[in-house]
Amino acid sequence: MCVTVTLVDGLVLARSVFEHSVNYRSVVVLGQARLIEEPDAKLAALRSLTEQLVPGRWVDVRTPSRRELKATAVLALPIDEASAKVRSGPPSDGDGPDREWPAWCGEIPLRVVAQPPAPDPAGALDVPAPDYVRHYARPGYIDGHR
Repeated sequence: MCVTVTLVDGLVLARSVFEHSVNYRSVVVLGQARLIEEPDAKLAALRSLTEQLVPGRWVDVRTPSRRELKATAVLALPIDEASAKVRSGPPSDGDGPDREWPAWCGEIPLRVVAQPPAPDPAGALDVPAPDYVRHYARPGYIDGHR
């Protein structure tokens, strides 16, 4: 199995269209995936995934039923091989004639930031959002900044 993840961090605008680029972080992971079939192991994997996305959520919600677990495939992927690429920084127009071209150049940083939570209008409106929802931030980020 091959899993690829790319995060786009910004648009890089050069003086030449040919030199435009994207700042990014990317990883490719290769390995032989195996199906996790044992219900307790599946449940543990789903709990781990849920807690990675929203720490504290697992204890507040209904856990998967036997039927839901049976309908859900969970794969383990030991990493046999991996590679990562990162592109960051300003445009690279070089020392040629493009350096004198009268066009703005630089970076347009992009980021994904959690917005204020929006409750489900069909949900139980009398249940207040827990702290982990009201103060959610992506792991490794403070106030939306890395």
